[in-house]
Amino acid sequence: MPRETGRKVVATNRKARHDYHIDDTYEAGIVLTGTEVKALREGRASLADGFAQIDRGEAWLEHVHIPEYFQGTWNNHAPRRRRKLLLHRAEIDKLAGSTREGGYTLVPLQLYFKDGKAKVEIALARGKKNWDKRQTLREQQDKRESDRAMSLRANR
Repeated sequence: MPRETGRKVVATNRKARHDYHIDDTYEAGIVLTGTEVKALREGRASLADGFAQIDRGEAWLEHVHIPEYFQGTWNNHAPRRRRKLLLHRAEIDKLAGSTREGGYTLVPLQLYFKDGKAKVEIALARGKKNWDKRQTLREQQDKRESDRAMSLRANR
């Protein structure tokens, strides 16, 4: 049986880019149980309420929902349990310093398999204010309208 290669996205947090200014992104491995991996391979996960935090020198992923595996037995996993993230020490120290200084939070952007291993892309982000969100939506709408006008002009 050939080894799995490439990148298969399981879940994306689309709301994160709307609610936060993304400053930096990191790829981290996740410590999972067998039933969690099987549930992820079925494409079942939600990053909507998830966040990451640094606790006693270790990175943890909190409130990410991986539903129970249907064919699991009595040793099935808890859907919203705390999961350890695998990062280099220097990355953990940098993230801990940034979140401690203030204004920054760690938000999961994507959950995916890379060459058969479960990974999560986390972002160092700052929260947007309501006017920031409105301004971003207005800019996107203006860009969409200008692209539409340009394509109509090119088709003439």
